Amino acid sequence: MPNESRKLPIGFAMGVTYRKLAALFQQRLSGHGITPEQWSALYQIDRAQGLIQREIAERTSKDKPTTTRILDHLEKKGFIYKKAGNRDRRSFLVYSTELGQAIIRVTTPIEDSVTAEVKACISEEEYEIMMELLLRIQLHIGGKIGNTELIED
Repeated sequence: MPNESRKLPIGFAMGVTYRKLAALFQQRLSGHGITPEQWSALYQIDRAQGLIQREIAERTSKDKPTTTRILDHLEKKGFIYKKAGNRDRRSFLVYSTELGQAIIRVTTPIEDSVTAEVKACISEEEYEIMMELLLRIQLHIGGKIGNTELIED
């Protein structure tokens, strides 16, 4: 099987891996009323209060309509609130609420547990190399499609 897996197209192999990791994260988040997509946006908002929608989209590698949908869901759940920008009234600044901050505090260990699952089958050195290679691929491919901000932590 290891030799056969090397013949798989890289996009297929990375896609399958991503879907399995996302499903594991979704399963572990299921009791907290938040999806992995929403968690990613809320995590970025909580880390940098007062982001505008474009910045959230860039940090989560989502397009504008998807980001709008995610923010609407987070706002309905009471995890974020929006405030009109000082310079441009058409844009708004996004902040996490106390409830949103509490969800991030409770669920960040869940995200960490998914990372630990990956680290359970590879060495720390392999993990660091993998992350470096993924970033390098993202930057290279991003330069070909005009989006270079795919990983931000």
